[in-house]
Amino acid sequence: MTSTATAPPVSRLPKWAGSFGIQIIIALIVGLGLGLLARQLGGDPETDPNGLVSTLSTIGSSYVSILKAAVVPLIFTAVVSSIANLRQVTNAARLAWNTLLWFAITSLIAVTIGIFLGVLFQPGAGTGTETPAEYTGKSGDWWSFLVGLFPSNFLGLSASTKAAESGALTTSVSFNVLQILVIAIVVGIAALKVGKAAEPFLKLNSSALAVIQKVLWWIIRLAPIGTVGLIGNAVASYGWTTMGSLLKFTVAIYVGLALVMFVVYPILVRTHGLSIKQYFSGVWPAVQLGFVSRSSIGTLPLTQRVTERNLGVPRAYASFAVPLGATTKMDGCAAIYPAIAAIFVAQFFGIQLDLGQYLLIVLVSVLGSAATAGTTGAVVMLTLTLSTLGLPLAGVGLLLAVDPIVDMGRTALNVAGQALVPTIVSKRQGILNEELYNAPRNGNPFADDSDDALADLTANGATDSAAGNIDPKREPANA
Repeated sequence: MTSTATAPPVSRLPKWAGSFGIQIIIALIVGLGLGLLARQLGGDPETDPNGLVSTLSTIGSSYVSILKAAVVPLIFTAVVSSIANLRQVTNAARLAWNTLLWFAITSLIAVTIGIFLGVLFQPGAGTGTETPAEYTGKSGDWWSFLVGLFPSNFLGLSASTKAAESGALTTSVSFNVLQILVIAIVVGIAALKVGKAAEPFLKLNSSALAVIQKVLWWIIRLAPIGTVGLIGNAVASYGWTTMGSLLKFTVAIYVGLALVMFVVYPILVRTHGLSIKQYFSGVWPAVQLGFVSRSSIGTLPLTQRVTERNLGVPRAYASFAVPLGATTKMDGCAAIYPAIAAIFVAQFFGIQLDLGQYLLIVLVSVLGSAATAGTTGAVVMLTLTLSTLGLPLAGVGLLLAVDPIVDMGRTALNVAGQALVPTIVSKRQGILNEELYNAPRNGNPFADDSDDALADLTANGATDSAAGNIDPKREPANA
């Protein structure tokens, strides 16, 4: 008689431990503790950092660097791909113009709300922090901003060389995101005009976009590690009192996001004769995934699916408007956030903003929303806004400490807006399938819940039900 040894049960982490949101919260707590410990170890974080400060700084800056590395190829391939989808759309020029117009209108409303809340909440006031020595007080101007939109070379790249203290020369390469956007738009339109001969190029571009989105999803999953470094370095550099200002900043951001999501958007939906309840129940699966993934591009397949299947937007038009929105329609990242962030940085360093600078915030937000490129976080947009206003860029690293928490709400609003605008434009142009828009969903993620539809959803998947149950570990299609 033989006996078979039974393998001991494999212990698994609780289900909640795999939640992306829980991981971010844990990372914030760990980062806060390490930052406080780093301050106790002594040393000047700027001139003579101790080992722990250096480690935290390296982790945080490395995460930001890999995020920025994905920006250039992501913008180019996503914008070219979305423009190429116009091949399937009737009256493409009119639909494209109306889409961009409503992108601008909603961004203008959102940035106005952001400026109002920044002035009202005063999130960065009273810190007593000295203005950085490199701050000159010179702000940008309208003309320089507009001229900067035109690329100086095909890739929108620039290089600068400076001498280090050791005497060695170091060269750094930077890019202008708005110039890359201009290049991508021109290339996309040219591909449309060329026609059949451009098909191989467009197929290659589509494949490249899928690969970049996959890499981007991997970067998203590293966010908790980056959060530990960023929050720890912020606490070590600025102290515990900084956290109070960052908390006020976070509250101000979420108040602004809530006002746009639950006041502005419902008003726009209702004024176009559509049901508010149907809009929210239809878009909610994508909003939830956007919240936990922090990536408009990563959520793109699901956003497009709910826009077509739940909100009744024709597929040919949705395949243009939603991908374009995922790179340029950012009411959270490119309107509310940069407005409040710029005011926070100015207040934090004791700098007074004038009317011209407030107007520049509006201009940058409306024209520069593509700078976010659908990536997790809004580092590029924040840098663009601060540099245009002439504010200290030291504020970027400070705000990145709470960026994962803020970015969840920002991305959820972005996704909601990316589905809203195509719906409004379709309604105004008389091409919206209102029967599908008003169809009962009964708790299902899509109005059409046939076997074929479910099989298709499984292939593209990302959500279990309209009520939630999103698995943050499951990668959205082409993410």
